[in-house]
Amino acid sequence: MAVTAVQAIRRMRGGAQSQLMLGADGNLWVVKFKNNPQHLRVLANELIATRIAEAVGLSVPKTDVVEVSEWLIRNSAEMVVDLGRGLRERCAGGLQFGSRFVGGLMPGQVVDYLPEPQMDEVRNLAEFAGMLVVDKWTGNCNGRQAVFERRPRERKYRATFIDQGYCFNAGDWTFPDAPLRGVFARNQVYAGVRGWESFEPWLSRVEEFSEDELGKVAEEIPPEWYGGDLGVLERLMESLLQRRSRVRELIGQFRESDREPFPLWGMAKNIVMPRGFEMIANPAKFVM
Repeated sequence: MAVTAVQAIRRMRGGAQSQLMLGADGNLWVVKFKNNPQHLRVLANELIATRIAEAVGLSVPKTDVVEVSEWLIRNSAEMVVDLGRGLRERCAGGLQFGSRFVGGLMPGQVVDYLPEPQMDEVRNLAEFAGMLVVDKWTGNCNGRQAVFERRPRERKYRATFIDQGYCFNAGDWTFPDAPLRGVFARNQVYAGVRGWESFEPWLSRVEEFSEDELGKVAEEIPPEWYGGDLGVLERLMESLLQRRSRVRELIGQFRESDREPFPLWGMAKNIVMPRGFEMIANPAKFVM
């Protein structure tokens, strides 16, 4: 059952011209509309890719279908889409894509940029490697987007991965793979990658992602988000299943690119022994 939108709050930044809306469930939702300037299918892309990322254990917002009434649109002056050249139209009514607003109603700090010293302190920085796995699998043709949240009385930020609309090549539902597509703009987030083990457990979970799991995700998509042609959606799911075995190859292409994103690849990680184990005067007396 869809979440019902009850109030429009403001337009969000970004090419999709999403709206921040309050739902009847008491949560704030970033809502993308069917007549957004990017493409109708970006709604399906958002739901599919975000649910996949959630299933493999990555930090993404909760997603749902959000129903927006024609009455609310008519009575909310800012609920319009700019089409360029001075043309505007009302946001479409009906079932839209909703992504839970990071931070919600709780006072805290959410930013989309951190200076380099603070990036090293992001508590889940290793997840950028995991999100790279999903972006390569789903053919994200945009740069990787993330926001960073710091809750009250917390010192460190946590990354949440947002904006999956350009997975599957946006509205084309094709996979024109290229080494630098779907990657974060700063190599700093990949600096800790030392080998394939740095992509676990997310890489194994993607490679083992089942047909049944994908089918459950596909069933949640309103047919109006992909034109009602079930065959087109089924072909997309089949392509995803076939691409599971190519994810390592695609990551390898990024690794070998001019970006040189993994400077520590192949280097063993030093193991620091606790002080109490540094020196044992009589090893024979150390009994397990």
